[in-house]
Amino acid sequence: MISQTLENLKALHLSVMAQEYRRQQELSATASLSFDERFAMLVDAEYLSRQNKKLERLLKQAGLRDRTASLEELDYNPARRLDKTQVARLADCRWIHESRNMLICGPCGTGKTFLANAFGNAACRRFLTVKTYRVSRLLLDLQIGRGDGSWNKLLNELKKSDLLILDDFGLANLETLHCRDLLEVIDDRNGAASTLVVSQLPVSDWHGLFADATIADAVLDRLLNGAYRFELSGPSLRRNRPDEPGQEDARPLG
Repeated sequence: MISQTLENLKALHLSVMAQEYRRQQELSATASLSFDERFAMLVDAEYLSRQNKKLERLLKQAGLRDRTASLEELDYNPARRLDKTQVARLADCRWIHESRNMLICGPCGTGKTFLANAFGNAACRRFLTVKTYRVSRLLLDLQIGRGDGSWNKLLNELKKSDLLILDDFGLANLETLHCRDLLEVIDDRNGAASTLVVSQLPVSDWHGLFADATIADAVLDRLLNGAYRFELSGPSLRRNRPDEPGQEDARPLG
C-alpha cells in the first residue's frame, strides 16, 4: 500500500509530498502523531517547495543585476542620506500594489542599483512580477522591434510586470524616436503598474534629456506624480578587490 501511494503521489506530480511521506514511514517518532498532524506535514512540505520554486522563477525572470540584494543589507551611513524610516515604510511593497512609482538618484557608486535591486528582490519575495532593463538596452530592443515586427509584443510584455526597473536612465540624451518609445512604455503602465527609475542625474535635469519637450512633459508628469524618491549622496561604496588593487568591486555595499 505504501509503495502504491508513493507511485500515485509521483503520478500526481507531488514528488515532495512523496518524499515527506517516505520520511515519515522511516521515522518511528511520527507514529505517535495524529493523522491530521502527519497530513499537515505532508501538505506543508509540498507547499513550501512550490513557493520556493515560484520565488526562484520570479527572481530569474526579474533580471536583477544582483539577485541577493536585500533591504536588510542597506548601509545607513548618514552621509548617504538614505532615509531608514522611508525604506521601512516601503519594504512591504504596498506601493507596488498601489501602482506608485519610485525614483532613485545619486552620483556613481552611491548604491542606487543595489537599492533598486533590493526593492526588486523584496517584490519577488511577495510573489510580484519584476522586470529589469538598462534604459539604453530597452530603447534598442524597441527600435529593433519596429523593424522586425516585435514592437507591440515587447510593449505588451512590459505592461504585464508589476514592477519595471529602468536602470541607468540619463546616460545619454534621448532622440525623438526614443522619446516616443519611452512614452509608450510609461503611458501603458501609468496608473496600472509601478516603474522604478535609477539615474545619476537629479530629477531636475531629466527634462533636458529629451529631444522633444512635449514628450518630456508627458513622460515626467506620469513618472513623477505621486512617486517616492531617494536622492543618495556620499562617497562611492564600491570597494577595491584585495587581489586586484585599483579594480572596483561591481557590487556596492548598499
